[in-house]
Amino acid sequence: MRNPLEKQFVYSQESELLKQPLAEQRRKIMADIRRLVVKIGSAVLTTENGIDLEVIDRLSHEGSVLKARGYELIFVSSGAISSGTKKMGLKKKPATIPEKQAAAAAGQASLMRAYEDAFGRRGDKVAQILLTRDDLSNRRRYLNACNTLFMLLKWGVTPIINENDTVMVEEIKFGDNDNLSAMITNLIQADLLINLTNIDGFFEEDPRCNPHARLISLVSYIDRKVERMATKEPGTEGRGGMYSKIQAAKKVAMAGVPTVIANGKKENILRNILDGVDEGTLFMPREHAMASRKYWIAFTAEASGALVLDQGACEAIIHRGKSLLCTGVKEVKGGPFGLGSTVHCVDPLGRKIAVGLVNYSSGDLKKIVGLKSCQIQSILGHKYEDEVIHRNNLVILESDKSEGEGGIT
Repeated sequence: MRNPLEKQFVYSQESELLKQPLAEQRRKIMADIRRLVVKIGSAVLTTENGIDLEVIDRLSHEGSVLKARGYELIFVSSGAISSGTKKMGLKKKPATIPEKQAAAAAGQASLMRAYEDAFGRRGDKVAQILLTRDDLSNRRRYLNACNTLFMLLKWGVTPIINENDTVMVEEIKFGDNDNLSAMITNLIQADLLINLTNIDGFFEEDPRCNPHARLISLVSYIDRKVERMATKEPGTEGRGGMYSKIQAAKKVAMAGVPTVIANGKKENILRNILDGVDEGTLFMPREHAMASRKYWIAFTAEASGALVLDQGACEAIIHRGKSLLCTGVKEVKGGPFGLGSTVHCVDPLGRKIAVGLVNYSSGDLKKIVGLKSCQIQSILGHKYEDEVIHRNNLVILESDKSEGEGGIT
């Protein structure tokens, strides 16, 4: 816990909740939490000698205590590659995909055994779930994973989720478990994401470079200024940096879920956060949450290509809530992709402005770009819809707020 006399730094906008003391804000946010995702980074779980069994035992004990209090927990745990690296006596961190896959295969068994033993000592059970992005990009498999997780929670089992590094390739990997934890948070409709790392939270500068950098207690929204504060440089054991944690917090905020980034090396860290203690950095959720299906389209489904739009189409879908018509499409990029595929929509400067599910294949789209909807039938010989992407299947990517709206005080 911080010294109560220490000045607390906040990056925020004005709102009724944010006008209240930080302690009161935390208590109100945490009062309604019942299901949470806990992401545990490699830097928290591993040492020079392999897995830190004491940390796993402590976090598992906290998990069991919270379950007894009525909480549902899902762990997203890193550490397999780092564990395997130490287990196999490798001199340096694996660099190639085959090396990472082999290290993950060797380390995942040890990692799960540690969790199973730690939870088992408290009479609790765990289940291992390994996922690739391909699993969650496919809507049917996404829903199957959802059903499996809900059944495990119904049985009182704690899921331990990790990326399936043993079969990953560049095209299907999540990139880091921060991104995976954001997807899982939406998948199981969690109320909170706790992202545990080996520093105390989100700082205005990288504390590894500036030991006098200030810790930010609360962030009400994430804009470009916040993103620039976050380093992309990972720790010695991890793949993400603070930047990837900020991106995960931004994604779950759009789903109406708060995030806390905190130090997983601290005693009672999970219980303290849920009790409203001032630990780490709290990222506030958006007031108007994105629907689960649209969240899947925006952040989970893998894009197969892109449509370049003219300025008129960009204005229509962003500011007037319109569907995308073929008359506003200038070019089809990527592919080939089929009907129902996920594609990005980009403006004339190449900036991503939206993502959605197309009603026509890439081959058909190339024949009808720039045409009016009434011409589709005569050109293709068939017509599925008037719209290239219907508004119900279109998600506008949140534009950055002005940097002048908030600040660190």
